[in-house]
Amino acid sequence: MTRTYSDAVADPYEAPPLSFTDKEDRTIEVRAYDGTDEELESLVDMYESFDPSDRAQGIPPGREDRIRDWLDNILDDDCLNVIAWDGDDVAGHATLVPDGDAYELAIFVHQTYQRSGIGTRLIKALLGHGRVSGVEKVWLTVERWNRAAVNLYQNVGFETSDAESFELEMTIRLAEPDG
Repeated sequence: MTRTYSDAVADPYEAPPLSFTDKEDRTIEVRAYDGTDEELESLVDMYESFDPSDRAQGIPPGREDRIRDWLDNILDDDCLNVIAWDGDDVAGHATLVPDGDAYELAIFVHQTYQRSGIGTRLIKALLGHGRVSGVEKVWLTVERWNRAAVNLYQNVGFETSDAESFELEMTIRLAEPDG
């Protein structure tokens, strides 16, 4: 299947590290994943306490062994990852996973931190990280009934490219095509 992307390049996004105050007056720091054991264990902790009702399309997995296997795949060197930190606690995690000539985006904000502006800042930081890392095109799928997520993606600059199924496919262009 061929995805369609806007010819227009999205506005620039600030790349991590960055910090901001969320709507609950917490200081949130967004940093690129650095591969330390401490960061990995903090991610596992967040996903172990992730609300099962917030899982979409089977991710994140529910059991610790499956969480670790899944993280092994998306924390690979070919992927780009950013983490939102509230002190030593992971508030959210977003990843860009290579898929042909583009990258697939996935984002997870722990239920304790939802609706506080972290998701928007986390996606923008990931897209900024992607752009400076040479990513040209990004896509995602979202369940069409998930209006909060659809609105978030639209507000960041994603456009619907396919609405044929129960999921919407959305795309964004971060850079002009090479050539």
